[in-house]
Amino acid sequence: MINRRVTLKNQFKELSLYQNRMFISFLLVIGMVLLLIGWVADLQVSQYEKYRTESDNNRIRILPVAPPRGLIYDRNGIILAENRSVYSLELIPEQIDDLEQTVKKLEQLLNLEEDDLARFWREYRRTRERFKKIPLETKMSEQQVARFAVDRHRFPGVSVEARLVRYYPYDDVLSHALGFVGRINDVELRSIDQQNYKATRHIGKVGLEKYYEPLLHGTIGSQRVETDVQGRVLRVLSQQAPQSGSDLHLALDLPLQMTAYEALKGQRGSVVAIDPKTGGVLALVSTPGYNPNLFVTGISTKDYQALLNEDRPLFNRALRGQYSPGSTIKPHLAWLGLESKTISPDYEINDTGVYTLPNDDERPFRDWKKRGHGQHVNFRDAIIQSCDTFFYGLAYKLGIDKISSAMEKFGFGDYTGIDIGEEVPGLMPSRSWKKGARGVHWFPGDTVNTGIGQGYWLATPLQIANATAAIASNGIRYQLRMVNSVRQKDRQIAIDPIMALPQIELGDGKNMRRVQEAMKAVNHNPVVGTARSAFMDAPYKSAGKTGTVQLFGLDVDEEYEEETTAERLRDNALYIGYAPFDDPAIAVAVVVENAGGGGSNAAPIARKIMDQYLLNANAGNSAQ
Repeated sequence: MINRRVTLKNQFKELSLYQNRMFISFLLVIGMVLLLIGWVADLQVSQYEKYRTESDNNRIRILPVAPPRGLIYDRNGIILAENRSVYSLELIPEQIDDLEQTVKKLEQLLNLEEDDLARFWREYRRTRERFKKIPLETKMSEQQVARFAVDRHRFPGVSVEARLVRYYPYDDVLSHALGFVGRINDVELRSIDQQNYKATRHIGKVGLEKYYEPLLHGTIGSQRVETDVQGRVLRVLSQQAPQSGSDLHLALDLPLQMTAYEALKGQRGSVVAIDPKTGGVLALVSTPGYNPNLFVTGISTKDYQALLNEDRPLFNRALRGQYSPGSTIKPHLAWLGLESKTISPDYEINDTGVYTLPNDDERPFRDWKKRGHGQHVNFRDAIIQSCDTFFYGLAYKLGIDKISSAMEKFGFGDYTGIDIGEEVPGLMPSRSWKKGARGVHWFPGDTVNTGIGQGYWLATPLQIANATAAIASNGIRYQLRMVNSVRQKDRQIAIDPIMALPQIELGDGKNMRRVQEAMKAVNHNPVVGTARSAFMDAPYKSAGKTGTVQLFGLDVDEEYEEETTAERLRDNALYIGYAPFDDPAIAVAVVVENAGGGGSNAAPIARKIMDQYLLNANAGNSAQ
């Protein structure tokens, strides 16, 4: 009996314990269910927006949209720089398993060049954005596009994109006037607004393209797009259109530019033509030129090496070429002599072909004409016949201090401030300059050489044209400018107005007129005018001055023989002029390196330019 009771008692306890455990388990399950429900509710309600945003970020991206670059027009509305669509092969490295192998396959499939591959790897190494597209080939041919389309399925993360790139329809004719755009390099990347250039691969490198980059570039836009797991765009959800760059309307006249370029083609030199009434640059030519389209998407090593020759096609002679202005400055010195009363209009010399300093017969200064220009040579004769001896003596009488100060007012020795950049100031020599630069004193012989625009005096073709325009406009000078107006769609953007520079004071206006009349005779005197052969039959009257600059010294009894002189040592040919004589609309400076006499080699070029601007129907309209 006792044993049975003990067994029953143990069974009761076990049942009770089991029930307690079941109840606790039930409570735990209920608690876990409640926690799960609460967690799900938290995800679905409280943190819905957070996780929805994170989810969207995995499939929705913000893509930058590049703004179309502003266009460039000439004064007549002819387009000089535009944008054209090209096909570009682009890779997203993040979506490619074996990038190196993929590039090799694409190289074989599309016959890619080594320069393209090198540029791709450079860009790949410097990029920091995971999903940024990197171009491998930026100028795909139709055959390459078709070939890739057939095998596209083999190249995930690779696509063909249509993009706008800069195009210069007139090739080398405008290369030194417009400049060009090129790929953004590391140095430029650190200085630009990276957000605004996020979708842009190109930037103005030189010329107008660089100077007006902030206006030409525009403002970036964006697209909010949905993508698949491979990053391909499925649809555009929303977008903000980019603002295109502003258009530049130049003072430059394309027919005139083409005429000047063709006249200089095959030679090394420069032409600058200016509107003396506004300071607008009508033509700016430097030869040889280059094709700026080569630089837009990246110039090949072969093409670049071809430009590094002794003729220096990349060198902008109009802005950076520093030449002795030679006899083209004789009108300016004659005016100074008259204006300062150093000489009178009737002052004459007896020109024997040699000038010597007072009390110094050992160092003769020779005239270009060995036997001189005869007796009774006044300032007018000296300009018409380009008499060196007269201006040797005049320079000595004036002194370098007076010459330097006056010529600086014509713009020599200083930047013109033209809106293109890259110009050099030339050199207007003075006592202080020589002492500082050479460590020696100024000598009287230095002044004598300055009297014929040689010695230390250096000027750019732009400066020479600018000084010519000052004579044409009776001492009124304007800030030189390439751009007439800037427009954004139909709205004109304000730029600095035409700015008059300090006027050259004319104490006696008759003196400038006397000089102008002498320059007129240079072109139209049928007997002794040094430019008569180029202008005698012109249907309009003009004024001018020839110049011939010797590049090496000769002994007193030595004659210059062009035929036996090395080509690079031959004289430079120069000419300045303006027309029409009574109401100047164009002032021109021509410099031709190693061409010989200015009257026979530079003046005919100026005649073609003036004819184009004044007589051609289209150019005539632009001159009104």
